[in-house]
Amino acid sequence: MSDYQVNNPATGEVEATYPTATEQDIQNAIEQANNAYQDWQKTSLSERSALLNKIADIYIERQDELARIVANEMGKPLAQAKGELQLVAQIYRYYADNGEQLLAPNTIDVDQGSASVEKLPVGVLLGIMPWNYPHYQVARFVAPNVMAGNTIILKHAPQCPNTAEVIVDILKDAGLPSGVYNNVFATNDQAATIIEDTRVQGVSLTGSERAGQAVAKVAGGALKKVVLELGGSDAFIVAADADIEQAVQGAIVGRFGNTGQACNAAKRLIIVESVYDQFVKGFTDAVRGMTLADPQNEDTFIGPMSSKAAANNLQEQLDSAVKAGATVLVEGGIVKDKPGAWFAPAVLADVDDSMDVYRQELFGPVAVIYKANDIAHAIKIANDVPFGLGASIQTQDAALAAEIAEQLDVGMVTINAPSGSEANTPFGGVKRSGFGRELGTLGITEFLNYKLIRDKS
Repeated sequence: MSDYQVNNPATGEVEATYPTATEQDIQNAIEQANNAYQDWQKTSLSERSALLNKIADIYIERQDELARIVANEMGKPLAQAKGELQLVAQIYRYYADNGEQLLAPNTIDVDQGSASVEKLPVGVLLGIMPWNYPHYQVARFVAPNVMAGNTIILKHAPQCPNTAEVIVDILKDAGLPSGVYNNVFATNDQAATIIEDTRVQGVSLTGSERAGQAVAKVAGGALKKVVLELGGSDAFIVAADADIEQAVQGAIVGRFGNTGQACNAAKRLIIVESVYDQFVKGFTDAVRGMTLADPQNEDTFIGPMSSKAAANNLQEQLDSAVKAGATVLVEGGIVKDKPGAWFAPAVLADVDDSMDVYRQELFGPVAVIYKANDIAHAIKIANDVPFGLGASIQTQDAALAAEIAEQLDVGMVTINAPSGSEANTPFGGVKRSGFGRELGTLGITEFLNYKLIRDKS
């Protein structure tokens, strides 16, 4: 039985099943990507740029259809799915518009002759992508690397096979030559086979810590470059001078957008004591006012989780925290009288470092609120986790914001807004959140051959 299924999380019904790749399929994909690379690396930057712009055009033209597929496969509310697709178009346009400049050679000042560093493609790359942003995650890997002249083998999440096939159609319709992008419904063992193949030069994974460890182990053994974007437990710090109404609104979006299933979601709300009660009242009132609704409706904010397995795992974490002594401010959990993967949002307080959940990632609609004595204490709480993806700071004092941001052990800090993503800013973290960067000027640098050309004549 194939793992690649459309299992509608709103209804619990399996709507389609896709066959897993055969060993020959895997070998064909590697060969096609390698053969295509021989020609693709020679195409002009202007040709690649035009193609990326065409991909962006198609994404905008087809966003309504594509959003409904996403909502059906993994439960993302329709409006948020459209927002993801618009960001995808922006990513392709960013690298189309800036790729030539970003890939321009660097001249080095030398005493004799000349020296320059050429930025060249390396070859075939494997991307292993997750289900929570099924178009965006692919775009931020594919756009810069196709612009750079690399070719792609893509293993998408088993929950999103329909989207995986649609992406193939979009790239084909845009005119991408055969073999430059290759979708494979691969198993984990087959992914390891791809990484180990000598024709493959690197791998990028967005996913769990466990998946990251497995991929890094294989890639390290094969001496392949790897980029990992893993989990997060982002802090959302509210200072004493923050605009509390704005902070509450930002925390709601930051914690419960995509039904809380984002690596950079605001999973830990750390509130300075002097405004704690005010924030908690506003936040819990807002959470109680949220309604679970059909993800296919335009006005839905929170829908089902991606799968029953994900909901069950989150329920176990919630139960563990309560059993260990956490205070329930808003009751939530699996909705037992509805089919599918429905999970009512919950809010916890009084979580301390004796509890397992203190250092775990809660990947779904459960918020944890911490009371900090002061900003120094808030920073200590924020850093006291194994993750280091992002953080958000709510304050009207620019100097204080800069001071806090410098002390946070993360890869990204957002001030007076929930964490997000933009085409022109780098995305990535430190510690167990992974390594490497995607998007922005850094996103095109990960899989390049920086070739020195030194003329001493």
